[in-house]
Amino acid sequence: MEKLIKGLRKFQSTYFSTHRELFEQLSLGQKPRVLFITCSDSRIDPNLITNSEIGELFIIRNAGNIIPAYGAANGGEGAAIEYAIHALGIEEIIVCGHSHCGAMKGLLKLDSLREKMPLVYDWLKHAESTRRLVTENYANLEGEELLDITIAENVLTQIENLRTYPVIHSKLRQGHISLTAWVYHIESGAVYAYDALRHEYVSPSSALEALEPEELLPRIQQHSSGWISSEQADRIYQGSRR
Repeated sequence: MEKLIKGLRKFQSTYFSTHRELFEQLSLGQKPRVLFITCSDSRIDPNLITNSEIGELFIIRNAGNIIPAYGAANGGEGAAIEYAIHALGIEEIIVCGHSHCGAMKGLLKLDSLREKMPLVYDWLKHAESTRRLVTENYANLEGEELLDITIAENVLTQIENLRTYPVIHSKLRQGHISLTAWVYHIESGAVYAYDALRHEYVSPSSALEALEPEELLPRIQQHSSGWISSEQADRIYQGSRR
């Protein structure tokens, strides 16, 4: 606590004092450009990794960067999504997973959490689509390789879940909103974006365009990936077609 109090004082005497005009503008309202959905993990700082100023990102954080499908839960995620789009006029949504995700580790051993952490168990059941896809299509993988695939597939699952929200679905058809899948690699600081046309995670260059649903259908290609291995890249996202 002492460290936090010292931090507050430093913030007020340094950053705040040199950005007073910015905070005066923010007191009149917010106009974030992006809805950024990521994990609660303390190692992830959306503003830091994107070099964004305060007020530029509207952020949703929870264990596993999970967005339950529309109507599946009455939590704050759906309300925040509606507010971001209707009230704030946001047109870009990023779902950002990360390496070494504890929530995804838990998802891979879900039954063991039932008694030890029942609330975590109930929450992770919203990622059942990810768990089943990985279990049924990557049975030959284990350890870190399996975890990496789970993290990558889970971000794509959340993109699909976002599409079930009426406020998003209609704007996608109009081309008025974009959905982007990222994975942040803690060790290297690198961020990889999912390219829906190439079906692989690559270094991001610009925001992905809002795609029609059929454009997200998987295509088996031979290629190398910027993050996972070529063999993994050939398999990724094939579970939805089986």
